Amino acid sequence: MIKLTPGKLAGLKAVSDHRGVIAAAAMDQRGSLQKSLAKERGAAADAHDLEQFKTLVTSVLTKHASAILLDPEFGLPASKHRNGKGLLLAYEKTGYDATTPGRLPDLLDHWSVARLKEAGADCIKILLYYTPYEKSPVNDLKQAWIERIGAECIAHDIPFFLEFVGYDADGGDEKSIGYAKKKPEIVSGSMAEFGKEKYHVDVLKVEVPVEMAFVEGTKSFKGEKAYTRAEALQHFRDAATMTHKPFIYLSAGVSNPVFIETLELAVESGTSFNGVLCGRATWKDGIPIYAKQGAKAFEDWLNTTGVENITNVNNALKLAHSWHDKVESK
Repeated sequence: MIKLTPGKLAGLKAVSDHRGVIAAAAMDQRGSLQKSLAKERGAAADAHDLEQFKTLVTSVLTKHASAILLDPEFGLPASKHRNGKGLLLAYEKTGYDATTPGRLPDLLDHWSVARLKEAGADCIKILLYYTPYEKSPVNDLKQAWIERIGAECIAHDIPFFLEFVGYDADGGDEKSIGYAKKKPEIVSGSMAEFGKEKYHVDVLKVEVPVEMAFVEGTKSFKGEKAYTRAEALQHFRDAATMTHKPFIYLSAGVSNPVFIETLELAVESGTSFNGVLCGRATWKDGIPIYAKQGAKAFEDWLNTTGVENITNVNNALKLAHSWHDKVESK
């Protein structure tokens, strides 16, 4: 059992439903969202577009979510429209430093945990690109970085959510079958590492340990097999045994039907996952509507298709486990 201080316990409760399941929406995309909007529109997207898009997503989807994840750069106006639900704020800069190898992370220049808490955050979220197969000096640097953030969150008694996204240390394509075969070990190894006490992470926000397009016997299967359905289920179980901490799944940009099938597989495998932080699987298909038809059309789409998407996710979470089973208060 993990021992939680009063502040950390209160923060986790603020972003969870009455069962202790985290059914949170994610809207902290910045660079990728700006590029997608510009591509669909055929003209640049500015800060106003990002703020308006985030505000519309937040005001509609938080009626059906336990919390919203936003960024302090463009998301603070949206945070005023979250229907009384919990708030996670991102602390990292968008993307990673492409000029040096190893996908090194960086923190937002003008923010600290104290400032994010002051801005209304119930929890702090960090995204880290990580693979256990990266060179040791690179991973040592990333691990020290996470230790520092963990200490900062302890100092301000606020929960620390760590999201890690795997990649191919050899520069291979992450959409390939070759990477799909490596992914179970990358996810399991990352969960084992950052579940260690020295990082003081409270909730691990993890990728599922398989690529659904390569799981034979699923609706998402595209014809090239990396794993049978039985093997995929075992990969879910193996990854889950790597930590005793609460963990939630991220949607990783897949479509709503693929994410729903992913969660069904997680439930079938019997893992004790504690919810989701789901972004693009609920609102991604609305990007062209906002870009081409404007805010009102996007709001209408969110109120229909967007709500349908998040309802699908909530239904898939009915068999998620309460994080209360994994923690006790100090």
